[in-house]
Amino acid sequence: QVQLVESGGGLVQAGGSLRLSCAASGSIVRINAMGWYRQAPGKQRELVARMSTGGNTGYADSVKGRFTISRDNAKNTVSLQMNSLKPEDTAVYYCNLFTPSYDYWGQGTQVTVSS
Repeated sequence: QVQLVESGGGLVQAGGSLRLSCAASGSIVRINAMGWYRQAPGKQRELVARMSTGGNTGYADSVKGRFTISRDNAKNTVSLQMNSLKPEDTAVYYCNLFTPSYDYWGQGTQVTVSS
């Protein structure tokens, strides 16, 4: 059974930084990509950043230049370095594991940015 566990969320002032981490465990045949989504109250879930096993990356326009995603394929972990945080970044952040057959999700970690 696949499990994803996020960590690193918390409260930070605007302009500060946080680093989120996600560890995947279980039997997985193939992983195409790992990434991060977020959902703020009253808003749709949105893709924040994603990195394929081959190293290709993608970012939401709202976080480009501020967030950086990284992966350790051998350990099946993914991290998100978040700099220059804004109150608009406040949301629950979810780790995502993308496979050819199914998408797996973590429980989420709360990120709150105060003004």
